[in-house]
Amino acid sequence: MRIDRFLHCIRLVKSRTLAQSLVEAGHIRIDGKRALKPSEPVKLGSIIALPLRGDVRIIEVIAHPDRRGPPSEARCAYREIDVTGAPT
Repeated sequence: MRIDRFLHCIRLVKSRTLAQSLVEAGHIRIDGKRALKPSEPVKLGSIIALPLRGDVRIIEVIAHPDRRGPPSEARCAYREIDVTGAPT
């Protein structure tokens, strides 16, 4: 699944265009490497780091969502990791 589509489907960004601009600005990292293009693939188990609302969010991909559903469904696709590395 593409990184821009994944971020949009799990409701971390409001639009794919916003996700694409974050990637193009060099703010997204997948498994420690800077994502160079919005079509960068996201695999199960990937660790994604991105800045949101003045904070750095680190998440682990648990599933690929089929659609942009309700927030409760979106939260099932990823696991939040706090800055110390412990899952929340």
